Amino acid sequence: MTRSASIQRKTNETNIELELNIDGSGQSQLDTGVPFLTHMLDLFAKHGQFDLSVNAKGDTEIDDHHTTEDIAICLGQVLKEALGEKKGIKRYGNAFVPMDETLAQVVIDLSNRPHLEIRGAEFPSQKVGTFDTELVHEFLWKFCLEARMNLHVIVHYGQNTHHIIEAIFKAMARALDEATTIDPRVKGVPSSKGML
Repeated sequence: MTRSASIQRKTNETNIELELNIDGSGQSQLDTGVPFLTHMLDLFAKHGQFDLSVNAKGDTEIDDHHTTEDIAICLGQVLKEALGEKKGIKRYGNAFVPMDETLAQVVIDLSNRPHLEIRGAEFPSQKVGTFDTELVHEFLWKFCLEARMNLHVIVHYGQNTHHIIEAIFKAMARALDEATTIDPRVKGVPSSKGML
């Protein structure tokens, strides 16, 4: 059974169609209108082995904020839907990713309790291309909130803003791939509560 979901979200600021297949092969079809975010989502799909399709139109003539935020909302919602009751999953994921001089770590708990912690992610530049680096926090926060997961991001060190953000997205994808993996030893939901 393929774990996948799709969503269409239309507001006065954005119009987004997004589809996610957790059990994919790293394929992506992306048209976000935000070039750097497109690059990060492509890496996310590749390193998480997710199939991801995003078609987004937003008010990028103002800035990239609304489009970035709403894509994160949609991605979190489809991830939550695709996971269903979360039976048999590993639940936890942890990944370290080096990117030249940068080392990032992401730890995930698909707990149904949304929380974001970021440590050490101080970006030397305020922009990468036309992308405002403060939107990284916005994306991660809305993604973990809508997916209802614990998301801990630790940048151990790094100097190049592009490398830091790229390492975060790659590590997040790999940690999420681990957390969503079906473990045949897990019977039912991996919680002593009996539900997540």
